[in-house]
Amino acid sequence: MPNNDSLTAVSGLNVGHWTDDKSPTGCTVVLCPPEGAVASGDVRGGAPSTRNTDLLLPGHLVERVHAVLLTGGSEFGHDAEAGVVRWLKEHGRGFLYPKGVLPIVCGGVIFDRSIGDPERWPGADTGYTACQNGSAGPVEEGSVGAGAGATVAKARGIERALKGGVGTAAERTTSGIVVGALVVVNCWGELTDPDNGRLIAGPRGEKPGTFESTVEAMRAAPPLSPFLAAENTTLGVVATDAALSKENAYRLAIMAQAGLARTIRPAHSPVDGDTIFTLATGANELPTDLLQLGTLAARAVERAIVRAVMQAKGVAGIPSAREWAGDGGKG
Repeated sequence: MPNNDSLTAVSGLNVGHWTDDKSPTGCTVVLCPPEGAVASGDVRGGAPSTRNTDLLLPGHLVERVHAVLLTGGSEFGHDAEAGVVRWLKEHGRGFLYPKGVLPIVCGGVIFDRSIGDPERWPGADTGYTACQNGSAGPVEEGSVGAGAGATVAKARGIERALKGGVGTAAERTTSGIVVGALVVVNCWGELTDPDNGRLIAGPRGEKPGTFESTVEAMRAAPPLSPFLAAENTTLGVVATDAALSKENAYRLAIMAQAGLARTIRPAHSPVDGDTIFTLATGANELPTDLLQLGTLAARAVERAIVRAVMQAKGVAGIPSAREWAGDGGKG
């Protein structure tokens, strides 16, 4: 595996984090090449909070975007997108029109307001700073950026949840096309290893180091109100250096969602806002097979989700899966 096993293995992409040093929240930006990238996306969760996802659908005029922002803060976190737009404008990135440039930014927020200071969330200046921190090098993972306040496995409430985070991975065809994923994991459900089905992060059990089963918890006692459980959302960016049409980028997003479904149980729930954005830079002129790309995209999403949880560190009294289980946990 090459050294850069992250989204920035896709040539032309930069990723930057801003992490609040006073409360667990933050934002993560994916900056496209100056000319933008062909983009689409797929929203499957029942509780999304997103920006510009309608324009990503086939049949709409805009084909290229210039950045994707993933952020904490729930609805308040959309403030950070203004800073990304400002940074892009200052750097001359956007659609040209007679009086300047018009940057196109898409994004989504996670609900991370149940831990830390509820009066702190990412704003315009922090989105701008995330852009300034953008790098083409390997991406930092775990409890950083938009994953700083992420939590998982909440079938028994936030009091018995585990820490989520940001994860990333890259896959390559033998011909040399790259497909990468970056995922912010803040799901209601539990996490399983798609390679063996082992539970790697479930609701904390009564005994240290043990997990409960989300499926069995729901069989016995489902939540009385979805709003009491609506503190979730998994967001992802899948990118490739292949040349794709907007329609094929849309299909890539749909196929990439399979990686989410194979690792999070349940996925695409009424209380999650699960969304995948796709970017195609077209920097690689090799012939493209969409079936091949979609297969690898789903695999990259799987690996990124597992890494997000396994690289996370505990915060605000919520331990990480590694801290809680140590030996891998006991179902």
